[in-house]
Amino acid sequence: MPNIGFDRLFSEEEANELIPRLDILMRQLQMQATSLRARIDELSVDDPSILHSQMSEIVGRYPELRSFATNMAEAAAQIESFGCILKDIDLGLIDFPYDAGEEVVFLCWQFGESRVIAWHNVDSGFSERQPLPGAPNRYLN
Repeated sequence: MPNIGFDRLFSEEEANELIPRLDILMRQLQMQATSLRARIDELSVDDPSILHSQMSEIVGRYPELRSFATNMAEAAAQIESFGCILKDIDLGLIDFPYDAGEEVVFLCWQFGESRVIAWHNVDSGFSERQPLPGAPNRYLN
């Protein structure tokens, strides 16, 4: 099956080999996002309009936030450079395109999991993930 629309397709083993690096990058990304939000909250005391602005506008008005945004963009780019897909920073979700035989699906990893334990269809998401064979169901949803 061709990997239409994806830079690469992963095996379960290839995805699991990336988990240690993804764990570090996701931790960095979440810490930067938390710090950025905290600083925006502080700035909103004097500038309430900041809470209704686009991130690019906020960073333009407050250059001291640029390092947070840059660090986040770099971590996200590094995650995606592996060929996986960053789905949600707060939940720590990363998907890996996977050839399931009849179709391409996503292997789904959540920050904190020691390995990939689930998958879902390309057109569904985290809430519809299914356990991989041998994965414990108790960790899903």
